[in-house]
Amino acid sequence: MKLPQSLQATLGIGLTLGVILFWIAALLSAVLIAQNKLNELFDSALAETAQRIMPLAVVEILNREVPGPPQSIAAFKAHDEPLTYLVRDKAGTVLLQSHNADPSVFDTQLLEGFSSSSTHRFYGASAVQDTLYITVAEPLTQRQAATLEIAVSLLWPLALLIPLCFIGTWTFVRRSLRQTLAYRDEIESRGSGDLSPVSVHGLPTEILSIAESVNNLLDRLRRALESERSFTANSAHELRTPIATALAQIQRLQQEPSTEAVKDKLSKIESSLRSLSCLSEKLMQLAKAEGAGLLSTEQHDLIDLLKLIIEDIRRSPTATVINVSLPENDKFMSFVDPDAFAILVRNLLDNAIKHGAKNQPIAISFSPQGVLSIINAGSIIPADKLSQLRQRFVRYNPLVQGSGLGLAIADAIVTGIGATMSFNSPAPKQDDGVEVYVDFSALIN
Repeated sequence: MKLPQSLQATLGIGLTLGVILFWIAALLSAVLIAQNKLNELFDSALAETAQRIMPLAVVEILNREVPGPPQSIAAFKAHDEPLTYLVRDKAGTVLLQSHNADPSVFDTQLLEGFSSSSTHRFYGASAVQDTLYITVAEPLTQRQAATLEIAVSLLWPLALLIPLCFIGTWTFVRRSLRQTLAYRDEIESRGSGDLSPVSVHGLPTEILSIAESVNNLLDRLRRALESERSFTANSAHELRTPIATALAQIQRLQQEPSTEAVKDKLSKIESSLRSLSCLSEKLMQLAKAEGAGLLSTEQHDLIDLLKLIIEDIRRSPTATVINVSLPENDKFMSFVDPDAFAILVRNLLDNAIKHGAKNQPIAISFSPQGVLSIINAGSIIPADKLSQLRQRFVRYNPLVQGSGLGLAIADAIVTGIGATMSFNSPAPKQDDGVEVYVDFSALIN
């Protein structure tokens, strides 16, 4: 799968590479132009040297009294001689040469004008009615060295240009995209329950239309969710009164004399009405969990709230043994709404009591770092089943009475307040059971 690419990195690297490629292209063009100009200058110097030396050589040769072996022009002092020459007669006999000349590098043919070999550049000229010929030779390495020096002098600034260009391009791109990056950060910092419009101030036109479409989508989604939550909450609220009235009528009928068959039917009706009442209460809790109001304007000690909730559960008729491990003389202050925290803990404990092993205690702890752990004994739940327990109306054991909304409500509250919840089965340091792990540490201010 192809990983997503950063627009900032793509623009920064692309612009830097583009500048470098243009610089290299300009450098190659400059080197080629300089090489042509150097060749013209070197050829001009080569021809000028031949024209200057030829008259002197003619005088020297014609003033000899007796023809003899070729003579070398003596040097005043030791020096490098990039240009060497030979003066030959029409038969090719060397009559005069520079002190460092090597006849083997010269062409045996007597040519006029410019010519080249694999190692030298030559210029030939004639005098005295084409009876004397001079050939001046220049090593090609001299021209190559000059071209290389020019190329290096143009190339070395590139080593400094690359990091400076990259830094400058990166800074320019980042400043150009700062509003886009701020837009990204604002979206990333939002919780899943925040569907308010995202600010589009200062965004470039290429991104503005996308941002406006996102805001329109958020608005439609917010209205759809509000409609769903309102329907759920209103329906559950409207059902409470008729359900309570029906329960009261059933309880009155149970007190009147009747046959065992009638009492059994009344008992089943009462059980169904209580289940319906419990479902109504869960739906109201779900509406609150998925709506606003999960955070308070004031901080509250979650440890003290947890103690009150546990004591209230212990006083219930179907109380289960709860082993509590809480830090002494320690507090965990948070902006979590007390009602939302109570709904969260009650649903987690109800789930542990209903689905845990009978006559086995529930272990609950809250660390100073803000980690709530609830452990119940029972059978091991496979990992694929654990991942589905957050969904609505999903129960691992369908034989256990319940609505299948407890963990969905807990997950909605945890997500809404910015905490995290995970499941472990078997529970840590146990061979069976389930642990529900809620981490509130991200809420520490």
